[in-house]
Amino acid sequence: MIILGLDPGLGTTGWGLIRAEGNRLSHVANGKLKTDPQAPLARRLAHLDAMLAALIVDHTPEAAACEEVFVNSNAQSTLKLGQARGVVLCAAARAGLDVGEYTPSIVKKAVVGTGGAEKAQVHAMVARLLPGVKIDGPDAGDALAVAICHAHHLASARRLRA
Repeated sequence: MIILGLDPGLGTTGWGLIRAEGNRLSHVANGKLKTDPQAPLARRLAHLDAMLAALIVDHTPEAAACEEVFVNSNAQSTLKLGQARGVVLCAAARAGLDVGEYTPSIVKKAVVGTGGAEKAQVHAMVARLLPGVKIDGPDAGDALAVAICHAHHLASARRLRA
């Protein structure tokens, strides 16, 4: 199964694709989608949607996962992040993908073993779990972590059903 992990953001949305075969995970691809900060908000959201649609068509994932929004001190930033997250969820749903949604602490716990892990610890574990991966920046690293988290949750759900 190919899983698309997404770390939404209006300026930069990280993405990561992994292949899950039983308990074995392997890296497929990762990167970041950027929007022009000078463009109007509606155009940025539309551009993000178009880039995500193309990414999904190119790689045909079977599942997707997205990091949930955390609230920060700047309400405007949180609102823009929420709007980008809405585009990400909509693009995946339009492609027929079921989307898992995880808080940052759940992602950290699934990848590192503790919900309070530092970003550097998460990225180090991503590199360990996906040998040979070249991570295209922190947003892509976060997206790969979300994909790994989703793979673990799907595997657990399958075991519980069996």
